[in-house]
Amino acid sequence: MNTTTSAAHPCFDIEARHTHARVHLPVAPKCNIQCNYCNRKYDCVNESRPGVTSSVLSPYQAVEYLKELTKHIENISVIGIAGPGDPFANPEETLQTMRLVKKEFPEKIFCLSTNGLNLKPYIDEIAELGVSHVTITINAVDPEITSKVYSWVRYDKKVRRGVDGAQFLMERQLECIPLLKEKGITVKINTVIMPGINDNHIGEVAKVVKALGADIMNCIPMVPNKDTVFQDMKEPDKAMIFKVRTLAKEHIDMMTHCSRCRADAAGLLGQDFKDAFGMLQEFASRPIFPNDDRPYVAVATHEGMLVNMHLGEADALYIYKQTPNGFHFVGERATPPSGSGDFRWINLSNTLKDCRAVLVAGVGGNPLNILQHSGIRVIQMTGLIDEGLEAVFNNKPIKTVKKADAFKCGDQCRGNAQGCA
Repeated sequence: MNTTTSAAHPCFDIEARHTHARVHLPVAPKCNIQCNYCNRKYDCVNESRPGVTSSVLSPYQAVEYLKELTKHIENISVIGIAGPGDPFANPEETLQTMRLVKKEFPEKIFCLSTNGLNLKPYIDEIAELGVSHVTITINAVDPEITSKVYSWVRYDKKVRRGVDGAQFLMERQLECIPLLKEKGITVKINTVIMPGINDNHIGEVAKVVKALGADIMNCIPMVPNKDTVFQDMKEPDKAMIFKVRTLAKEHIDMMTHCSRCRADAAGLLGQDFKDAFGMLQEFASRPIFPNDDRPYVAVATHEGMLVNMHLGEADALYIYKQTPNGFHFVGERATPPSGSGDFRWINLSNTLKDCRAVLVAGVGGNPLNILQHSGIRVIQMTGLIDEGLEAVFNNKPIKTVKKADAFKCGDQCRGNAQGCA
C-alpha cells in the first residue's frame, strides 16, 4: 500500500476520516451488471448508500462544480468517481473527467470504485492519469455463489446470466488486482455481507484477493432495498458482521469505518456537506460543454405554462429563446413517433440540435443518455416554465427540480407515450 497517499485518504486511513474530506463526482450513470441488492431508481437527500445521486454531471459540469466546492470545503484531499453506475460502463465520461480534474487539481488524490468487469482495458490510462487508489467490489470467488448475487452481467453488448455470467465477471475482477499492483496502485476490495449467500465465504474471498496483491478489504453489511431480488433479505446483525470481519482479518487488513457513501458524497466521512445537494442541482443545469451557445430550450408541457409532461408522452415540444425583453415562444416541434426504440431519441437529438436543454417532468435512462451525449442538457423538474428557462439561460438554481423519479424509469424505458408506470 502507498502509505504516503493513503494517510490522506479517509477510506484507507481511519485517522484521516476526521481531517481529510473526499468528494465523489457523479459522472457515470450506466452500469454493466445488475446486483440483486442494488436499486439506483430511488433517491433521497437523506439517503446514504452507493448508487444514489441527486444529479448526474457531465465531465465539464463536474469540474466546475468541484471548483466551487473547494471554496466551501477546504480540506478535500480525495476526488473519486463511484457511479451512480460504474465508471467503466461509462469510460469516456470517466476518463474525460479525470483528465480535466488532473489539470485543475494535480495535487489531489484520485480514486475510482468499480465492479471490475470492464476495468482491465483502462488500467494503463488511469495509472498515467495519476489514479492511486482503486476499489473493486468482489462478493465471492466461487461462481456458484457469485451467480446468486447478480441477475446479469453485460460485456461487449452480450448479456450473460447464471454461473456463466458469474464466472465471466469473477475472472475479470481477479485478473485486475495484480495488474493494478504492477502500476503501484493501492487496491481495496469491497465485499457486501449477504446472509445465507456469502457470509460463510468471505474469509475465502479475503484469502484469494490478498494472494493476488490486494491491500485492504471492506466488508459492508447489505441494506435491503425496495424492488430488488434481495429486498426481503434480513440485514446482517452485529454478530455476523463481527464474525465475518474477524475471519477475513486473518488474511488481509480491514477497513471498519465505511460510511456506505453516495455517488455524490462530499465532505468528511459521515459528515457530508449539506449544501452539496443544491450545488449539484445548480451545476447540472449549466452547459454540458464549454462555450455552448445553442440559442433555444425545449419544454415538455401540456398548456405552455408548466413543465408537466414526461418526455415519452410528448408529441411535440415547445421551443423558447431568450431576448432582451424576456423569454420568447418560438414555436412547436413534433417529436419522433414512438415504437422505434433508441432511434426515436437519436432522431429527437437531431431535431433539437440547436437546443441547449430540454425541460421535462420525467425521462427514461436511455433517452437521458442519448440526449446528453448529443450535448443537450435534460433537466427534470416540475413547475413554471419561466423558472426553468431562467435557470438554463442565466445559470440560476431551480427550486422545483423533480428528484423522486430521477432514476425511476431506468434503461428499460423507451418512451411508450404512457409515462412512467
